[in-house]
This record gives sequence, structure tokens and C-alpha cells, in this order.
Amino acid sequence: MNIIMRFALKILSSPKINMREWYKRIRRVQDIFAGRVENKYEFLDWRYYAKDGTHNIKIRIFQPDKKSSDELLVFIHGGGWVLGNVDTYTKDCIKLANRTGRIVLAVDYSKAPEYPFPAGFNDVYQVTNDLMTGLKTKDLLGAKELVLIGNSAGANLVAAVSLRLRDEGKEIPKKQILINPVTYWAHDESSPFKSVHENATGYGLTAKKMQEYMAMYEPDVEERKSPYVAPVMADNFSDQPETLILVSEFDPLRDEGVMYGHLLQEAGNSVEIFEATNTVHDYVFGPLSNQIVEDSYELMKRFLENRLKGSEEYDEVGSKKS
Repeated sequence: MNIIMRFALKILSSPKINMREWYKRIRRVQDIFAGRVENKYEFLDWRYYAKDGTHNIKIRIFQPDKKSSDELLVFIHGGGWVLGNVDTYTKDCIKLANRTGRIVLAVDYSKAPEYPFPAGFNDVYQVTNDLMTGLKTKDLLGAKELVLIGNSAGANLVAAVSLRLRDEGKEIPKKQILINPVTYWAHDESSPFKSVHENATGYGLTAKKMQEYMAMYEPDVEERKSPYVAPVMADNFSDQPETLILVSEFDPLRDEGVMYGHLLQEAGNSVEIFEATNTVHDYVFGPLSNQIVEDSYELMKRFLENRLKGSEEYDEVGSKKS
């Protein structure tokens, strides 16, 4: 990491940052920096009615410049269940659509702390379940298969929704991509994961921030141990989608993401786990673009095209198998 990057991470890692007090201000800043999208890009917004009758779920659909597959990517964004929306992730979704040649459908789920667990989880579950049902009964954007993809808290929601679909005997997506996933419920000194202690400060996402995010998402400590909040707490890891997991070397969440992949593997699922060296949390959708980011998009594309299994070439460019 260069000097400028280290300086920026030091500022973002300041212990003075209190997410429970600052989250509204950070949301406003994110909205400002989201900016406008170039006119050549077109997307479609839907208002999807939540089954509880209390709100609409905003959905944004992105068409790739050149479509190469009938798979539909359902994207669930990160932000600690508190930050981010379809506007702040629009540029990322455009890139994801174009790099994979697939339509991307982004879900703007309910955010904590105004709407704590299970509000956002229920939104993502409802949309996913209805889409899975709709693939069999109607033409949904020309899609024949559904793939879930999420980063950070969004990856947590993806993993949890896949577990719930299985638990309720529903059809599950063919594949899921988990980028820097949250899979455990504690990120303080009690955490069993080495990365939480090694990378607790100095790398942007701190252990303190994760504790604050989790407290806003699920205030009850005991309820955080639910597998729908902390997927590694599940009793059963079988019958899950084919899974690609990407973790970062300098991320407090690194080891819990790897652990979740191993639990899925041990239960008989097809899983590929890659660690992106010399990267921090959410490097794929961060402000910088470099070779490791490009390689990560290529990994995702190969995974979608069933060309990834057994690949070792990424050891040389920064991403390595765990």
C-alpha cells in the first residue's frame, strides 16, 4: 500500500468515529459522492411491494453493454446494514453487469437502525424467493438462472437468505458470490478469529465499527447468534448454492469468511475461496482500481462460466486460494 492509501486508512480507522452517532452524516456524504451516471448508461427502477404492507422495496436493473448469459445477478450491497443504497452502488453495478455480461438486479433493502433485523433480511428474502418462483412461471428479464452476489453486510444477507430458503424447503439459487462477508456475531476481544485481532485497527473497517454496525442491526446480543444474523452459527450447512468467497488480507472479517467457506465445503457444497493479498475490506467496490480488482472481476466471471475450478494462476497476481 502506498503512503496516500495508508494515510487515508488511518483517518478512516480513527477511534473517534462513532457509527451510531455519525451514520446519518455519512449517508449524506455518500449520496453526494455517488454523483451522476454518464448518459450512455441506462437502468430501470422498480418499486416492489413488501408483503408486510408497510413499505416499498426499490429495485434497480442494469443491462450490460453486451449480454452473454441468461443468468440474472441479484446484487445486495454492503454498508454494515446501515449505509449505502442503489444510488451509491450504481457505478459498481454497471461495471459488474458489463464485466460479466449479465443483467444485474440491485435490491435497496431496509436499513438499520431505523429498521433493524429482520427488516432488511426479510426484504432480500422476499425478493429472492419471488424471483426464484418467477423464473419458473414467467419471463423475468429473459433470465433462466439466478445468482446471488453481495459484499460485506450484503454478503451476510446473501448467505443468510440461502440458508433460510433451504430451511423452508424453497428452491435455492444456483450460485452465490460472497465478497468480504460478515458471518459471525462478535468482533470484540471475545472473537475467536485471528483476523479480528490482527486487523482490528488501521485498515478502514475496524473491529469497533463492526461492533457498532452489529449493535444497530440487531441490538439484542443473544439474537445476534441466530444463523440468519451470523451464518457460521447454523446447525446445517448442506444443500447450499455453489459458492465463491473473496476475502481480503487486511480485513477483520477475513477469517470468518474463510471459516464459512470451509463449513460449506465440509457439508458437501462446491466452494472456491480466494484471499486477495495486500487488500483491505471491500476492495472490489472501493474508490481505487488496480490489477487485483480487475483480477477479482475475472474470478467472478470465470466462476459464473464454470471455468474457475482448479485455477491456480491468480497466485501470481495477488489473489490466492485459501
